[in-house]
Amino acid sequence: MLDIRSLSKIYPNGTHALQDFSLSVEKGELIAVVGGSGCGKSTLLRLLSGLEAPTQGEISLEGRRLTEPDALVNIVFQEPRLFPWLTVAGNIGFGLRHLPNSDREEQVSASLEKIGLAGYEERWIKELSGGQAQRVALARALVTKPSVLLLDEPFSALDAMTRAELQDHLIDLWRLNATTMLLVTHDIEEAAFLADRVVVMSPWPGRILEVVDVGLPRQRNRMSDELAAVKRRLSDLLAHSLNNGVRTARG
Repeated sequence: MLDIRSLSKIYPNGTHALQDFSLSVEKGELIAVVGGSGCGKSTLLRLLSGLEAPTQGEISLEGRRLTEPDALVNIVFQEPRLFPWLTVAGNIGFGLRHLPNSDREEQVSASLEKIGLAGYEERWIKELSGGQAQRVALARALVTKPSVLLLDEPFSALDAMTRAELQDHLIDLWRLNATTMLLVTHDIEEAAFLADRVVVMSPWPGRILEVVDVGLPRQRNRMSDELAAVKRRLSDLLAHSLNNGVRTARG
């Protein structure tokens, strides 16, 4: 469905951010990417979203090569990045401006119902909590029905309780929409809890160390021994990747 082949990125200043990244993602799969600073996670998302061009390699979606921003690929950032001059309804419906008002209002109302904010249509962004604002950002990204949703550490700025609540909510939306998702995160617990597979990256340059198949049924218990074992595996791999990265950086 989403095929990434031999993707590399070298910036004009000589920084080798990403090297030979290859991954095939199945339709409806939820993939997490973890790694320390310098492993190319943010570069990967910019390439997949079409915000930057790769130095080498290619990205294809359902057999069609992607070379620029595409309506079927959407992204949610760490900060909600909502428009403060628009209401909640205006933000969610921003990508539906081509639709008749009645159809747009119907889809916005349905989206608010899905994210647990029914009745918030006329609220201003400044009136929302951080968790509510990120829910609106998720709804805005999903209302246009993208084939792929990219998530750039969307919960890292939230407190632990709100983060866990929104992780559960993301799983509910994922099941409901069957959207293929690729999540970048520093949090191995988040990766293990959410993902079907976890891509562990090594830094300098960023490259795949290992792809871990989580292999746990849903709903997942955050306190289970099985999830703890996955987290230990990811932690060991991440420590190994960072140690190798330090040696590489030192030469």
